[in-house]
Amino acid sequence: MNIREQREQHERETLSPIATKVSKGRKTPTKKCTLRTEFQKDRDRITHSKAFRRLMHKTQVFISPEGDHYRTRLTHTLEVAQISRTIARALRLNEDLTEAIALGHDLGHTPFGHTGEDALDQLLPDGFRHNEQSVRVVEVLEKEGRGLNLTFEVIDGILNHRTVCKPATPEGSVVQISDKIAYMNHDVDDAMRAKILSSNDLPPFVKKLGSNPSERIDFLVKNLIKNSLNTPEITLSSDVTEIMHEFRIFLRESVYSNQLVHQKERLKISKMLQLIFHHYVAYPEKLPEEYRTAENKTQTIADYLAGMTDRFAMKQFNDIFMPSAWEAQ
Repeated sequence: MNIREQREQHERETLSPIATKVSKGRKTPTKKCTLRTEFQKDRDRITHSKAFRRLMHKTQVFISPEGDHYRTRLTHTLEVAQISRTIARALRLNEDLTEAIALGHDLGHTPFGHTGEDALDQLLPDGFRHNEQSVRVVEVLEKEGRGLNLTFEVIDGILNHRTVCKPATPEGSVVQISDKIAYMNHDVDDAMRAKILSSNDLPPFVKKLGSNPSERIDFLVKNLIKNSLNTPEITLSSDVTEIMHEFRIFLRESVYSNQLVHQKERLKISKMLQLIFHHYVAYPEKLPEEYRTAENKTQTIADYLAGMTDRFAMKQFNDIFMPSAWEAQ
């Protein structure tokens, strides 16, 4: 019995009855590893992907913040993975599946956070949803069009991590809730660092969860574990679920849609992405070579823009639209 088989036997013997112990497989079957389970292989494929590396230069909420301590898509992803594994371990779920979903859930996010996503949503006939784009990344765009060939369970968790969706596995449900626990608390922390919010601006229902992000995360994680033990459903208590709903509304109105200090920058970013998009619609032959062969040019241009980091998008804009200094030959 090799190391991977020992690990799989250990999972069958120790994990919760509702935990995902065996994968349903992949679109393209692969040879089993002697060391890693299928979900461990998925985790490694995601962390070694180009899209994962680009997350470090993608905005979480604040556009080009001055300071080293604001979250990026990468630090957000790592926080979600950490919270998710803590919960999965406590509930005796499959930690490797949980971690793989968490690490891959935002691979399709645009540059410039919510501003970039809103801009692409308005440009595409069918709109833009980052969870669906994340699936495109792992199924189509990575590995020069071959994709990462992930397991069905990981792809399902990535696709269904948004609130309106229902993941097929309990591990996917853990990531779905952990994503919200992470961003609701770190976005408040970043908003206070940016002086968009102060502690006095937080409504009383937020303070019920704790006086700071650490206390609130601790409270929510423990509430989720307590309410999900020995049950087939992964859920917060009903009263806390309602608080989280109000918390999201508060963030949307007070932070995401009301960055008064940054409104001009948000408009600039939207206009910039629109101009780049329409430039490539008019001149698709100027796309990088790997993007020129696709039949659906609109989707291909969206793929290219969504994959950009903040700084690369700004460089593209400058290269396309800004004149270069004239030099005598």
